[in-house]
This record gives sequence, C-alpha cells and structure tokens, in this order.
Amino acid sequence: MEEMSTEELQIAERARKYKHEALTNLQQFIDEKVLHKSYRSLNKNSSPGVDGKYWHNYSQESQFRIPELLGEFKSGKYKAPPLRRAYISKGKKGKRPLGIPTIEDKILQESVRRILTPIYEEEYKPFSYGFRSGCSAHQAVEYMFKEVSFKGLHYIIDADIKSYFGSINHGILREFLDRRVKDGVVRRMIDKWLKAGILEDKQLSYPKEGTPQGGIISPLLSNIYLHYVLDEWFSEQIQPLLSGRSFIVRYADDFVLGFENASDAERVMKVLPKRFEKHKLELHPDKTKIVNLNSKRGEGNRSFDFLGFTHYLGKSRKGKVVLKRKTSSMKLTVAIGKIQVWIKKNRHKKLKELISELNVKLRGHYNYYGITFNSKGIYSYFEQVKRCLHKWLNRRGGKPVWNWDKFTKLVTDWLPLFKPKIYHSYLQRNRFMRNRMRESRSYGSVGER
Repeated sequence: MEEMSTEELQIAERARKYKHEALTNLQQFIDEKVLHKSYRSLNKNSSPGVDGKYWHNYSQESQFRIPELLGEFKSGKYKAPPLRRAYISKGKKGKRPLGIPTIEDKILQESVRRILTPIYEEEYKPFSYGFRSGCSAHQAVEYMFKEVSFKGLHYIIDADIKSYFGSINHGILREFLDRRVKDGVVRRMIDKWLKAGILEDKQLSYPKEGTPQGGIISPLLSNIYLHYVLDEWFSEQIQPLLSGRSFIVRYADDFVLGFENASDAERVMKVLPKRFEKHKLELHPDKTKIVNLNSKRGEGNRSFDFLGFTHYLGKSRKGKVVLKRKTSSMKLTVAIGKIQVWIKKNRHKKLKELISELNVKLRGHYNYYGITFNSKGIYSYFEQVKRCLHKWLNRRGGKPVWNWDKFTKLVTDWLPLFKPKIYHSYLQRNRFMRNRMRESRSYGSVGER
C-alpha cells in the first residue's frame, strides 16, 4: 500500500471532521511538488496521447512546463485535449475501447485523484475492493468465500452491468460529487475531462455520457458512481428490510449479492433493475440471474463467475460445505489462446531465452489463479502450455527432433518450466494465524508464571 503524503493525511482528517459536508478549497493542496510527484509516478512505457509525446520526451521540458501547467489549471485556462482511442482484446467478446490522455492530462488527473481519494476512502464501504490502494481481487474473493461458507448465504444474485464505463450519466455523477466536493477549480477540471472529445481514425467525437477507460481519473469517478447507486443503497436501505442475512461484494463494476433466504433474493431481484434504470444504467437481462448454489445437477444454475473464477459449493477436507472456485472456462480458454499465439510467434528464439520468458508468463498466471481449491485449474493450464510448446518446437524448421520423452527431459531437468503453485492459500493463512495465537497464549502463560 502506498504511504499517504502529508497533504493526503490532512485531506483525510478534514473529510472525517466534516463527514456529511462538501469540502471546498481543495486545489490549495495541488502545487508544483505534487505535479512533479504525479509525473514521476506515471507509467514510463505508456502509450502517447494525441500529442504523440512519451514520458521520456516530456522529461526534457517538465521543469519549465509544470509551473505553467499549474498556472493554467488554477486559472481555468487549461483545455483538456481529446483522448486518443485505442483498443485492447477482450478474448472472444471482441475489443475493449480505451481513451489515452496526453502526458500533461495524466499529470493533472493523477494530481486530482490524489486529493480526492482520501475523501472517498472515508466514504467507501468495506466490501468495495476495486480501484483502492491495499485492496485486491483476491481479498474480494476471500470475503465472499467467508460469507457464503460460514453464514450459509447460498442464494446469489449474479449481475452484469451493460457497458458500465460508457453509460455513466454526467449529470448524475455531478450530483454525487456535489455531496463531498465543491472546490470550483477541481470541479471545473473534472467537467472538462468529462466533455473531452475522443479522436479515432482522425474523426473527433464528443460522447455525452461515460468515463472512458484509460484515463487515470476514470476509475475513481466510476467507483464514486457505483458507491452511491449500489453500495450505499443496498447496505443502508435494503439490507435492514430483509428477513434473513445477506451480503454484497463489489470489485469495480463486478458485484455479487448473497442471501440466506430465497424470498429476499427474489425481492431484491425485482427492485435492482429499477434502481439501476433510475441512474441511467442497465443490467444485462440474460446475464443477471438468481443462482441457488444448492441446486441439484440439471435443476438450474448452481455456480456463478466472479473475477475470473467459477464459484460453486463443495466439501472441504473436513467434510464441511464451503464455496470452492476454479478458473472460469472462458478465462482459461482465453489464457491458453494467448499463450499459444505467443509461443508460435516466439518459437524461433533460443531455447533458454524462450523458456525463460515463458516462465515469466506462467508465474504471472499462477500468481492470480493460484488460489485455494484451484489446483486443477492451474495444472490444466500448465499441461496445455507444455503441449503447445512441444508442438511448436517441432515446427522450428527441418525434421521434428523433440519426441515426448526428450521434450519432458528438457522442461523437467535441463530448462525446467515453472510448475504450478498455490500463492494464495486460505488454509495456510488460517494455520499461520492459529499458530501465532497459540504462541502468544503460551508466552502469556510464561509471563504470568
């Protein structure tokens, strides 16, 4: 977790002191020092915006441009340039659009993000994990695991928001911001970013809704929007009215609701689309459904996907019913497809270099998917990567030279492939905590003697 600066600590203290009031005069916390710090924190290898400037290009002019940039920001003379449209793969779903800002836009967005984050960290609910320092997808999965496994909340609303980032209503977002932020300079700057055009194929357009993914400020604004639309509404207005226990967990625009009683799930399912429609959002009608985890095979949905995993009920080693998980079939297919393409394109490299780079990719996959109950998922990935490597090594030109036995010797002894590993073990963590508690109790007994 990144350590908070003195300015951020001051803002956090002010946010706590004036809990239900809008804060003003926040722009005083943005100075040349903050702009330079924001510039240094940017990804040095990120793609350029419409001006074509890379991070290293800007370093040559930052010393004289940043004071000018600060003046333009505070006086209101700064004009947000259009975002450059780019696309990244979404697997079988096609491509996801990104809006890439210029370097100076990134500097200002990061600076504004720094002063707004402490305010909203005082607002966010503990079950919100996306786009927050010190929070991770694994923590969201573990939180849900405990709620379902230990409290018996087996009725799940598995929801999907259609085109969330492109659907955020600017007027409603401004109303939400009014609750906590009324600094004129900051709000004027946010409005300029919301109104900034998008340049694609030399055509300039001006979307009237949405916060384009790719901008540094976009995750914060999207989190604020769903905080009020969903988190605050469900936890403060809906949960007190339910007959049984319930939970919500959210990571960015992915969220899951869980219930002890089927009747509660059905009641919420009726009002949830209306709540989203009121705030100009739409739930996907075919992908939003109630899942009864206790359903028998063939009787309906008894699993759901969340954050790249398929979650379902199973039995632990002690025979208790718990929420298990495995790599979702779609994510596994996409991951294998990507690695196959990479191996094919890089098969000409020297074996040592090829396997070294492949091990980095394997380690990255295990680092996310290597979680308790998912051993089979990461072993399946490993085995398919191994078969793919064997296939393309025998297509490097000439006659095939790697029979399976020789290849196995290569990836096991000579240049070993990185084997699957569980990085995030709920069981090991519990065992560690129990041992620590036993040690502390034994130390206390000795001290008492």
